[in-house]
Amino acid sequence: MLRRTFVLGFMPAAALAASAPGAFAAAAPRLVVSKSPTCGCCGAWAAHMRAAGFDVTVREMDQASLDAVKVRAGVPPELASCHTGEIGGYVVEGHVPADDVKRLLALRPKLIGLAVPGMPVGSPGMEMGDAREPFDTIAFDASGRWEIFARHT
Repeated sequence: MLRRTFVLGFMPAAALAASAPGAFAAAAPRLVVSKSPTCGCCGAWAAHMRAAGFDVTVREMDQASLDAVKVRAGVPPELASCHTGEIGGYVVEGHVPADDVKRLLALRPKLIGLAVPGMPVGSPGMEMGDAREPFDTIAFDASGRWEIFARHT
């Protein structure tokens, strides 16, 4: 797959962390999470997003309906995960950390959204004690191009 660099800019993490969670929630659009009713890690990710100040609504649905959400939202199959979030005109697929979503919303790049493919151990919602594997948050656009948005070690 051809990958090109997106012009994303840079917002220091300290600037994002400095905002109070309540202030962010008042300014942030609602995060709508589509998930299977039996997926516990999806609920844990939604809790992670709430704890970070997001206003989260969870929609539970069968797998065929969830797959249809992913197709409608433009999630490439190779970047798919277990749940799909929609916020501020963007898609957030899988266990994307809240700080990455805050950065996305602050920068407003021309993307479809962000994804953490699969279910990496240690990512938000996939915590298993001290176990942790490195993972990347991927930014993807409407032309099918994608690029690493953030690395998590």
